[in-house]
Amino acid sequence: MKIIDKMNRDSQFISLEFFPPKDKNEWPAFFQVVDRLTALKPLFASVTYGAGGSTKGDTLEIVSRLKNEHGLDTMAHLTCIGAYRGDLQLFLDSLAEAGVNDVLALRGDLPKDAPPEFSACRTLLHASDLAAFIKESHPGMGIGVAGYPEVHPEAVDAEHDLSYLKLKLDEGGDFAITQLFFDNALYFDFVAKARSIGIDKPIIPGIIPVVSLKVIQRIISLCGATLPVAYLAELEEADRRGGAAAVQEVGVAHARRQAEELLAAGVPGVHIYTLNRDKAVLDLVQGLLPR
Repeated sequence: MKIIDKMNRDSQFISLEFFPPKDKNEWPAFFQVVDRLTALKPLFASVTYGAGGSTKGDTLEIVSRLKNEHGLDTMAHLTCIGAYRGDLQLFLDSLAEAGVNDVLALRGDLPKDAPPEFSACRTLLHASDLAAFIKESHPGMGIGVAGYPEVHPEAVDAEHDLSYLKLKLDEGGDFAITQLFFDNALYFDFVAKARSIGIDKPIIPGIIPVVSLKVIQRIISLCGATLPVAYLAELEEADRRGGAAAVQEVGVAHARRQAEELLAAGVPGVHIYTLNRDKAVLDLVQGLLPR
């Protein structure tokens, strides 16, 4: 069963995103985190990888293990920038063989120090191209795409950005997951504008618990999200008062308030960017939904 079928069948849900540790020596600890978070009964778990597919093999192995050893429905991230059709076809074939039925179709970022010819002579330059390719080559596979409440950093403007979201969904995407945000008004406005241009597929809000100032400042510098001034001041005060532990306490409380408001407003579910931090996610999610 594809994720979209479960979304349509089930009540509100939470889903989780994991990032494979680069060092395989860290995998046992990673899978212990997975075990603890499996108790939350997420609708699905997505697994990302590094720029340019640098950990794509790890992603394949991890989604397979999450599916077959941990009983989680999984979704593999897949990027197309700099990729060849044959390589993507092999990856999709391997996912299908492992029983993984869903992919998050992304353009992806250029790896650091990539030569100018890295993306030359490719026909898969955009996430919409990848969605269409997956739909054609594996018509039974579910497809998620990304949405940007604060506009993609490379977009001309919000209007163009929304038109690209519609294109990705029209080309085969079943649903969208948003980039992280810290002000729910951004999400509600984004969804309203999406509906106004004819997007009627689910748009799942992506939420992240802030666990340290250094980590979140690096993340938002990459994705273009903004920290509200008052929230940043609260995090900085927590850092002065009690360091990373105090920052995480404030960050988890803020993310939980976001999730509670979103669910109360009737969103299909909430996608949690876990940062592979089990305690933060457990504190955020425990008791959030009726079981």
